Amino acid sequence: MQLCSSVRMRSKLPKVANRLMPRALVRRLLPLRCGVCEMNRCSAIGVCAHCEADFFSRDVGRCVRCAIAMPAARLDAPVICGRCLAQPPHFDATTTLGDYISPIDGMVMALKFTARLDLAQFFGRLLGQRLLDLPSDTHEAIVIPVPLAFERLQQRGFNQSHHIARAVAAAGHRLLVADQLLRVRHTAPQQTLALKERRANVRRAFAVQGKLDNRAVFVVDDVMTTGSTLDEIARVLKDAGASRVHNLVVARTP
Repeated sequence: MQLCSSVRMRSKLPKVANRLMPRALVRRLLPLRCGVCEMNRCSAIGVCAHCEADFFSRDVGRCVRCAIAMPAARLDAPVICGRCLAQPPHFDATTTLGDYISPIDGMVMALKFTARLDLAQFFGRLLGQRLLDLPSDTHEAIVIPVPLAFERLQQRGFNQSHHIARAVAAAGHRLLVADQLLRVRHTAPQQTLALKERRANVRRAFAVQGKLDNRAVFVVDDVMTTGSTLDEIARVLKDAGASRVHNLVVARTP
């Protein structure tokens, strides 16, 4: 198996960081606007208080495994969708802030393609708050971001999932581990493929350095569509000894 990301990344990260610096500097000098209404100034939190209350204070019932929306389900009654019952994924649970629709879809795009890293901080803080209702033993869980392919990291200049994961870890006082899960094979963009192709596309695309010694893991990503990538990640994490894998995603495709 050839490691295509972690090893090469170390020698080229300074160049990537240099490309990101001008955008980050502009963000520091200009007053940040709300990532939803684009009107109110919001310091460094990404979204003004009014929009946070309007769009992020409520949600619908969801499958506890894959977070697909199940509006008829009660928020306080855990349910599992038919697909997860028929074909249980390797991951154990998924938490999301909402569906990949307006305004979340535009915010994710702004984070990824215009370097609105303040939105990563906002997303991570809210995801961290969603974990407060989980059993207290989850505080021992480590936080792992989904690694970006080196080629894509070189193009974008940063990994949005890493920035979200860092905020999640800070919000919950949990350990961020960013170098144990590796992307070892460059893959085609998942959004261009059908479901069966997506599963084959990410097969053996990830590897874990070392053992997880029965640790619980929170895996952080921006968008979950079919869950194929997160399912493959959960598989390799459990093969490495993870006791439980809980996905934390900003948005779930309806």
